[in-house]
Amino acid sequence: MQFTGKTVLVSGGSRGIGLAIVKKLAQNGANIVIAAKTVSPHPKLPGTIYTAAKEIEELGAKCLPIQCDIRFEEQVSKALDRSVQKFGGIDICINNASAISPIATADLDMKKYDLMQDINTRGTFLMTKTCLPYLKKSEHAHILTLSPPLDLNAKWFGPHVAYTISKMGMSMLTLGHAKELEKFSIGVNSLWPLTAIDTAAVRNILGGEEIAQKSRSPEIMADAAYEILSKDPNECTGNFFIDEVLLRDLGQNDFSRYSTSTKKLLRDFFIPDEIAETIPTKTTSIYQSN
Repeated sequence: MQFTGKTVLVSGGSRGIGLAIVKKLAQNGANIVIAAKTVSPHPKLPGTIYTAAKEIEELGAKCLPIQCDIRFEEQVSKALDRSVQKFGGIDICINNASAISPIATADLDMKKYDLMQDINTRGTFLMTKTCLPYLKKSEHAHILTLSPPLDLNAKWFGPHVAYTISKMGMSMLTLGHAKELEKFSIGVNSLWPLTAIDTAAVRNILGGEEIAQKSRSPEIMADAAYEILSKDPNECTGNFFIDEVLLRDLGQNDFSRYSTSTKKLLRDFFIPDEIAETIPTKTTSIYQSN
């Protein structure tokens, strides 16, 4: 029970990757705080903070679901206050909440632009900043942000510059906070999937069942996150991990349990070519697919 007595706060963890990660940590003893917006079922995005909490509690862990829109400082502050009142502190902050609209400039309205910037980059900064006083007190403090490796190749920016800068902004926060917070023994890292992950958001935005058949389950990200968060924060900080690369480096070679499809997997956005070429898994570029 690696995380017994530790408290994990995740933004946007009512479904998908975020929920998979905290369920893995809950199975290993962690207390979980889910800070997300969804309190009522959505026809295309199943799962609420309450259904997520029930899944976690069924694993034998404690969970505090809090309705929270990370665009608003007051809501984030109240969420942290409630979390600390319930569990006594925060040991791990997972910046999972994200908005995605991979749309060209001419077709992107400013409401969607603002949403991506406010949730992705600003929201990550706000969550990190608000958790910081409690992370400084922890003996095993980590910040994990779900964002890609930093890569200024123009091909990532040309098709959807607004989305790209919002995600790269999250990664730049990892770069800066890893340096800023190392004196407090806080590990700050990013994690990103090699392939598309089968979530409701991916199905709705990128292509439904066809995309899902070329994707992996969120459990691969959960397994990778577990490994990162298990490490000594003094020795593991400032990294941009890719799920399969990390797990292969730790000796895992069989990834079949994360996908039952026989189709070639779809490589996610932002995977640098030099990394993709070194990985045995056969993938098709998401741009080639479109």
